[in-house]
Amino acid sequence: MSNKFEVGFVDANEQLPDLPPEELREWVTMSNALTRASHGLSIGEKRIVVCALSKLDSKRPPKNSELVTLRIVGVDYAETFGIAQNTGYEQLKLAAKKLRGRYISFHDPAFIRKGKPLKYTHMNWMSSVTYHEGEGWIEVTFNPQLLPHIMGFANGRGNFTSYQLGDIVDHKSIYSTRLFELLMRFKSTGWAYYTIEDFCASIDAPESHRKNFGKVRSQIIEPAITELMEKNNLTVKWEAQKLGRKVVALTFNFERNKQEKLF
Repeated sequence: MSNKFEVGFVDANEQLPDLPPEELREWVTMSNALTRASHGLSIGEKRIVVCALSKLDSKRPPKNSELVTLRIVGVDYAETFGIAQNTGYEQLKLAAKKLRGRYISFHDPAFIRKGKPLKYTHMNWMSSVTYHEGEGWIEVTFNPQLLPHIMGFANGRGNFTSYQLGDIVDHKSIYSTRLFELLMRFKSTGWAYYTIEDFCASIDAPESHRKNFGKVRSQIIEPAITELMEKNNLTVKWEAQKLGRKVVALTFNFERNKQEKLF
């Protein structure tokens, strides 16, 4: 893995560090609404999205009708995520075919819905994706409707979640990355609460899992926590809240271990 990325957290209520623009753009910043939304991405597609997000200056609010196009080079992409160059090229090429059709599903959290069913608002991640055959790089243009969720940090710091790209480059599972993001919303307290319905929607749990909490536990939560503890030097404790025999919510307590992981 490339050592140019430092591992660290930033509180959603704090300003991003006062760094040069090229270093600042190694941070991934999303609105809390986007963080808890269903992302609908594979691990390869997620890597491309966060790689593009890390290139943005999230402190600069978007202008009207602004198109934001970013280039991701296969060699740099493969080095960042510690994968073979051929694998990096293939992931970029595959993304050009599928990423344009991927969409986010926003939903209101339980305390806003007040017992009402989940209601989704769908929005495409990208308005265009172009792969340059034989040159090994990709251009992605974010959906303009999405820009307030990824470039409006300066106007509402308390409503955004940020972390460094280096925090997730070692993840092998999309569930690990999504759980990390869901926890980072609550970095300032080290305690997160999600209803089981909200959690399954946010982490893109398959429909078969949503009807069987045993699968959510054994195939999503426990493997993801194991990876976060090993690769992010986190201590994570979780508990299922029950109403009778039914699991209705999840709580997570987490903190960085005192001995930092060295790169």
